[in-house]
Amino acid sequence: MSVQPSGESGYTAYALILQRHSASGIPVHASEPCHKDINCSTVYSQVPLDKPMMPAGNVELWLGEVERRMKASVRTQIVAAMHAYPTRPRPQWVREWPAMVVLAVTQIFWARGVEETVAAGNVQAYLERCTSDLMDLTDLVQGQLTNAERLTLGALITMDVHARDVVQELVDAGLQRVTDFEWVSRLRYYWRDDILVDMAQASIAYGYEYLGNSLRLVITPLTDRCYMTLMSAMHLNLGGAPAGPAGTGKTETTKDLAKALAKQCVVFNCSDGLDYRAMG
Repeated sequence: MSVQPSGESGYTAYALILQRHSASGIPVHASEPCHKDINCSTVYSQVPLDKPMMPAGNVELWLGEVERRMKASVRTQIVAAMHAYPTRPRPQWVREWPAMVVLAVTQIFWARGVEETVAAGNVQAYLERCTSDLMDLTDLVQGQLTNAERLTLGALITMDVHARDVVQELVDAGLQRVTDFEWVSRLRYYWRDDILVDMAQASIAYGYEYLGNSLRLVITPLTDRCYMTLMSAMHLNLGGAPAGPAGTGKTETTKDLAKALAKQCVVFNCSDGLDYRAMG
């Protein structure tokens, strides 16, 4: 995340101190207003700030304002991308927006498309469209792309493959209503004046935490079951504890659900050597 503090005495020093404790790093440039793009990712996926801000005054105040501006900026981009989605060819649209915006908006339109075709009794037609969209992306990745675009498309193709497989399962199950368990047991995104992520009876507000440009895990039936358990726990203000042998993906699954919800996920090991320095 790029933060440009003012040149007033002490503020640059505060930012330099914060930089040492930030996992992603905060590059500091003195005497320049903070009106640059948010850039939290090593592959340079950027989200423009919706309003300029000056990091001046008490550090706990302006750093809190940076966080609020970050979430507001991501939300502004998602709203703009939703308006643009129906007006452009999909292969062109995916290259015009930041990675997490592309993934979120795509999921919103996918859930909407499934429910509309279920209501019309023509899910098979939507399966063909999902397959066509996926083939368009496979053609796109064979062309000339930047590293950031290629990483975005890698995550999007992973999500699109799962989306196509879900629609195939709905066709095979002969889904008749959007209230059937075969559909409500899936992770679904809805726009209701804000993004809400639903699964079974759980409904969690999208966090708008900027997560950069990163890959997503392949979703298996076990992943879906883990998601459903953790989503239900969070909906009830409870916690979850995935259990299993080492190296089977418990931590990565939890981190991937955090990405899906756009919420920060902090991972640390509770060992004897854990101290405040290790926790950042």
